[in-house]
Amino acid sequence: MGDKTKIEWTDATWNPIRGCSRVSEGCRNCYAETVANRFSGEGQPYEGLIARGGQWNGKITVVDHVMDQPLRWRRPRRVFVNSMSDLFHENVHDQVIDRVFAVMALAPNHTFQVLTKRPERMLDYFFRVSPQRIANAAPSRVSLERCASLLEEICSRWPLPNVWLGVSVEDQTTADERIPILLQTPAAVRWISAEPLLGPIDLEHIQWPGKHKVDVLRRGAWDLPGWVQGFTNHSDLEGLDWVVVGGESGSDARPMNPDWVRTARDQCEAAGTPFLFKQWGEWAPAEFPAWPENADYMTEAGTGHYFDDRQWMERIGKKKAGRLLDGRTWDQYPASVFDPTFDPAEKSKGPLTADPCQNGAPGRSRTSDLLVRSQNDSAEESTTCAGAGNKKRPDSAHNIN
Repeated sequence: MGDKTKIEWTDATWNPIRGCSRVSEGCRNCYAETVANRFSGEGQPYEGLIARGGQWNGKITVVDHVMDQPLRWRRPRRVFVNSMSDLFHENVHDQVIDRVFAVMALAPNHTFQVLTKRPERMLDYFFRVSPQRIANAAPSRVSLERCASLLEEICSRWPLPNVWLGVSVEDQTTADERIPILLQTPAAVRWISAEPLLGPIDLEHIQWPGKHKVDVLRRGAWDLPGWVQGFTNHSDLEGLDWVVVGGESGSDARPMNPDWVRTARDQCEAAGTPFLFKQWGEWAPAEFPAWPENADYMTEAGTGHYFDDRQWMERIGKKKAGRLLDGRTWDQYPASVFDPTFDPAEKSKGPLTADPCQNGAPGRSRTSDLLVRSQNDSAEESTTCAGAGNKKRPDSAHNIN
């Protein structure tokens, strides 16, 4: 955790929250769960967060001394938020999420990358959040003057341009379930991490709940008699801004078919969507053994795998397998706060949802559509924020059940 990480698509990790629970097949060999098991003994960071069987038990710990860590980092960087948890886990209180967003708002020089497998909770949070709540949640070290100005800053650049919201998906089913909810959530950048990729995903035909197959890269709905530009009944939505794909690592890693990766890459290239290939994982594509009996032996030994399309995979280890796809690396990124040409106001940010500057009143959460607030509204919110510095902070880490 901290200023250095080996994760290919980020520069640092920030873990103000610890703990999680499994929600789908992609969680079976969770790397965070494996790490937590090593440090779950008495007096260690993940004490009380692991069940007897070695899985997350659903309890959440908030690590207060880490909460303002990004404010101490001067060099701009990409920051993966909660690599050891899920910010929108059902047992993370809204007040804790508010604190995380307050820090992200106070650190516009960094780009924060949020991933969740719980997009329903994420969307619900954005319906209810207000700039008052976020500003009131600012760390106690922040001056009253800075806290008061934070209100205006949040309203003038909501959703926060330095916060990328994403969902983890592992196959077509989870992509169909989670991506449409992500696309209804206000965000400057929306992305997916298809890691571990356990099955093919067709991003040009995502099932919109109860409606059509949707191309989430080009913003089109498939409908008879053909392809229709713009989401059906959701023409104000953006598509995905970034796609990350990777294979599984660890002792029980499952192989990933290269054609699944190529499909995602080819679709992204055709749509002009940035694509990043993170890793093959433990398994890599290889030539079929010269002697068929060798393949049978390797399959039984767990070092070889034969897909139905006759693609042969060998287990050679993550480091040796590397991250080359068709002879090259793929390290494309969306525009960000690091890019001086990036202007989130040029993007539509989401469907009808709670306008943060109207304290829960219905509105359209786009930067360009935020309503101008009266001087009385500004004074009222600033007064509320000014008391934030006097709020009592909990000591050390504490559990939320």
